[in-house]
Amino acid sequence: RRGCVFEENPREGTPLIQVKAHLPVSESFGFVAALRQATSGQAFPQCVFDHWENLPGDPLQDGSKMQELILNVRKRKNIKACSDAGSI
Repeated sequence: RRGCVFEENPREGTPLIQVKAHLPVSESFGFVAALRQATSGQAFPQCVFDHWENLPGDPLQDGSKMQELILNVRKRKNIKACSDAGSI
């Protein structure tokens, strides 16, 4: 995923570590289940909105990350995906 860890704090007297990271909303769908599966249920995520950030790139460029995200949102919302890149 395109997350970015910016802080790790060990909890004194426990084997626990608090990790703070920024995760794009589009990457957060299914994140909790994936994290719990990867840690055998030992991780307890808490997601809180922090800030907006522009995504670099051109949504009209075939194969770009921005176009991929747009097409995935359209699919998730059951909106017809256009075959013409100019009509995204």
